[in-house]
Amino acid sequence: MSDKNKENLPWVEKYRPDNLQEVYGQQEIVTTIRKFHETGRIPHLLFYGPPGTGKTSTIIALAKEIYGPNYKNMVLELNASDDRGIDVVRNQIKNFASTRQIFTNSSSPQFKLIILDEADAMTSIAQNSLRRIIEKFTKNCRFCILANYSHKLNPALISRCTRFRFHPIDEESIRNRINNIIIKEKINITQDAINSLLKLSQGDMRRSLNVLQACHSACEPNEIIDIDMIYNCIGAPHPQDIDSCLNSILKDDWTTAYMTLNKYKITKGLALIDLISGFIEILNDLDLKTQNRIDYLKGLSDIEYGISKGGNDKIQSSAIIAVIKQAMEHEGK
Repeated sequence: MSDKNKENLPWVEKYRPDNLQEVYGQQEIVTTIRKFHETGRIPHLLFYGPPGTGKTSTIIALAKEIYGPNYKNMVLELNASDDRGIDVVRNQIKNFASTRQIFTNSSSPQFKLIILDEADAMTSIAQNSLRRIIEKFTKNCRFCILANYSHKLNPALISRCTRFRFHPIDEESIRNRINNIIIKEKINITQDAINSLLKLSQGDMRRSLNVLQACHSACEPNEIIDIDMIYNCIGAPHPQDIDSCLNSILKDDWTTAYMTLNKYKITKGLALIDLISGFIEILNDLDLKTQNRIDYLKGLSDIEYGISKGGNDKIQSSAIIAVIKQAMEHEGK
């Protein structure tokens, strides 16, 4: 792809790694896969883990290293957006796997690569029919199965692959990638904003890049991206708002605490689920008795479950105040 065409791409695609050297945060997996490539003994692969942790980027980077300019002819990539029922397995995948590439020379890899992205969305019938194809065409084809949840895959399919679990990317690796992009795109951003972006991305590289691009696009020329802009873009409650709500619950009477919580929910557009997560983060840092910690965590988890099932917002707000106040009263005794 030319540099001119790349300029118009989302940053997630624009800065997608072109080789394994550029893959951040999964060093052990990259080292193992590179050894497979160097020895010429690449097995069928299963990459699983949370979204945005580099599964697709890693296999595409590997494919580009293996095939070079012949990449498009040697790789079949199917995503969740494609129909991947039994017909696709029997026709498209089987046809690609059964044919050999006639334009390769003796030094280039003789096998082709099939990438099944988000394979946990495949029907069980399609997964079953895939087992035989993997075995039958191993001589001239390798499969790489990508999934968010390995338990949704057929156990017989999993056993045919070498498994790699992709963990959430550590903050330092995301910071290194973000800093590179900040320099290349000439972005004005404060250090506090970068720290908040890393914290809110929760190990998801894709999320951090999308938020950074959204903030940069919304900025006027020479405007600096600050911490408020990051929180507004993600829609997460600002730490100061969470602190104010929690302080009111801990120090004020029940009516005042409820009014304060309600005011922040309305004026700032905060969701109760996000407030609960913020409260737990702060309360976990306090030096509380073990039993009181268990009590408020259990109480808030029950409220979170009630909200997910469509519980009344006012009742759940009252319950949050009651759980936290009760835990703190027991702490004081």
